[in-house]
Amino acid sequence: MRSNPSSLPRLLVSSLATAAVLLSAGLGQTPEAAAAPTDSALAKKLGAVMKDSRVQRATSAAVVVDGATGSVIYSRYAGRATTPASNTKILTAVAAMDTLGPNYRFKTDVIRRGKVSNGTLRGNLYLKGYGDPTTMTSDFRALAEKVRASGIKRVTRKVVADASFFDSARYNPYWSTSYASDYYAAQISALTAAPNRDYDSGTVIVNYKPARVGKRASLKLTPASAAKYVKIKNSTRTGPKGSSKSLSVRRTPGTNTVSVSGRVPAGRGGGKEWVTVNKPELYAAALFRAELIKAGVTVVGGTKIMSTPAGSQTLVARDRSMTLSKLLVPFMKLSNNMHAEALTKTMATRTGRPGNWPDGLTYTRAYMRSLGAPMSGIVLRDGSGLTRSNKITPRAMGVVLDKVQKAKWFPAFYASLPVAGHSERMTGGTLAKRMKHTKAAGNAHAKTGTLTGVTALSGYVRGTDGRRYVFSMMSQYTGRTPRPVEDKLVVVLANHRRR
Repeated sequence: MRSNPSSLPRLLVSSLATAAVLLSAGLGQTPEAAAAPTDSALAKKLGAVMKDSRVQRATSAAVVVDGATGSVIYSRYAGRATTPASNTKILTAVAAMDTLGPNYRFKTDVIRRGKVSNGTLRGNLYLKGYGDPTTMTSDFRALAEKVRASGIKRVTRKVVADASFFDSARYNPYWSTSYASDYYAAQISALTAAPNRDYDSGTVIVNYKPARVGKRASLKLTPASAAKYVKIKNSTRTGPKGSSKSLSVRRTPGTNTVSVSGRVPAGRGGGKEWVTVNKPELYAAALFRAELIKAGVTVVGGTKIMSTPAGSQTLVARDRSMTLSKLLVPFMKLSNNMHAEALTKTMATRTGRPGNWPDGLTYTRAYMRSLGAPMSGIVLRDGSGLTRSNKITPRAMGVVLDKVQKAKWFPAFYASLPVAGHSERMTGGTLAKRMKHTKAAGNAHAKTGTLTGVTALSGYVRGTDGRRYVFSMMSQYTGRTPRPVEDKLVVVLANHRRR
């Protein structure tokens, strides 16, 4: 049964009862208090790891749970609410799998309301998005070709970009505005586009190459048709061979003017930089218009943002995304923030209202409660973890990771997590370079979390006897990062054989 915000009171009673059991099992505020009854030898090893000075000087909390029984093996301040960074994506992913279903697909529609006569559509052509963060130029090309195949050669009015499936809040109010140009903090729109198969929706790629020394570097956009919407100000210079690169790519707030400045050394190959766009729905519409022209469809008018009017409509073309199960791979492996927010807002539409952060996060919290996760101290402001306002406890994360093992879709979720020490990008993801040449390599499946002064790692690993362990460690720090201790903890688990 799907989680529903209307069932919150019942779920809350259930979660409180479960929290009481967990507290008695050793998931409370004190370090390592009740680890001994389950595996005292392992608890002792983990306690020794956590005495590392980097942990002692930080604010670190952790829990380790037996993945077969759900019993607590080790607990260190597991009830302490901590900024989780991208560990938040674990909660978003599992809530979306439960709420939307593993076979859920996003869609993008082309709609007409006017009549078509002799190849002419008298009226607007509506491009309506339903939150798909994976739509690329190739998808808009397929839509344009279907428009032409439907008999439309000319549109007398405009292309309308309809992003009304989500609300008008494009940028999360809890995100720093200093991120606004950065590829990991793109605006969230129900109609958007991605420049490549990393699916960084709401961004374009600036490709650069050196020219002759002293001359401006060569700059081109991907997708190329984005040049109709994004203006590049090239203030670069090609530096002498052997000089350092110092390139800055920034978008002026509220505009689509991207300033590229700095130096590109001669004698080196080119490179790429990602930058966000303003109003992604118009970006998507620009790509669609370019493909309409290629398909032989003329649009007389311009482009505007508007909801498709209610009433008689004809579906001209539809594009569908990959299933949610497949989307989890680029989402979790590459820690894609825009995917998390698109899923959060899409869950919100189950209320019957346009997708928005508050409603979507209600579904995430409801699913956590349904699993029995203790909610004390939990604060969720976005689905990705980009905000520092989120607070999660290792205790709650441990319960969620433990309980979702019973879900039918768990194998897809498990496979989507980064794999320690695996060099293949879409397998190792953000863990590709960690725990190499250890028992955890190719074994640990976990989600990383990183912000300045924040590090987290939560997931699963098997011991040498095949026993699966659930772990979650979250830290805030000002000195040396405790991240290496996360790896040590996981490696200890991977090397353990229970007697």
